[in-house]
Amino acid sequence: MSNESLYKKSDRRRLSELAKLAPETYRAFGAFNQKAMAEGLLSMKLKELIAVAVAHVTGCPYCIEAHVGQIKRLEVSKEEMFEAIMVATALKAGSAAGHGGNALQAYDGTGTDDLYTLSNMKRLKDFREENAELFRSYLGFSHEAMKPGLLSQKEKEFIAVAVAHVTGCAYCIDAHTKAAKKLGATMEELTEAIFVATALKAGSALAHSINALNAYGG
Repeated sequence: MSNESLYKKSDRRRLSELAKLAPETYRAFGAFNQKAMAEGLLSMKLKELIAVAVAHVTGCPYCIEAHVGQIKRLEVSKEEMFEAIMVATALKAGSAAGHGGNALQAYDGTGTDDLYTLSNMKRLKDFREENAELFRSYLGFSHEAMKPGLLSQKEKEFIAVAVAHVTGCAYCIDAHTKAAKKLGATMEELTEAIFVATALKAGSALAHSINALNAYGG
């Protein structure tokens, strides 16, 4: 019987083949990733929590496995990890909800040449009018995910900003950057969070090269 598994822990060793196939690029990514994940203005713990959250949005099993291993070594609790994952979940859902404003504009044919404006967010109230119970349910989940718990409000906003850069939701970037700023976050700190997201999104693409190597054969 053939093995249909597309993701195995043991397959990660194949990444070393990339060092032979594109040595300079592989080294450059490794150097960038190391710098992005190093402790700076943000703690190693927070960066790894951001990494775990982002990995759940990129959908990279290798990244989840690796960074969950890192937070365990840092003695991060399962409960803290779950809070970070729920922030990622809320942001991914929020990105879809936010783009609902664009969908309404397209459906009604009321838009201009500008497809992406902050005013689109005002149209979300239309969803409340269409299905108030469902809309309240979504808002309730988002509120619960973002409220302080084992992770502080500020830590959750750092995670949210990072995840928003992976979902590509300009509405979310705008809202959560402003929220983080109100909590005292500096642009330098936010930049570190953004580069963790950048490293994880790039790392996901790199990790999936294992699938390409397996598919290519040899």
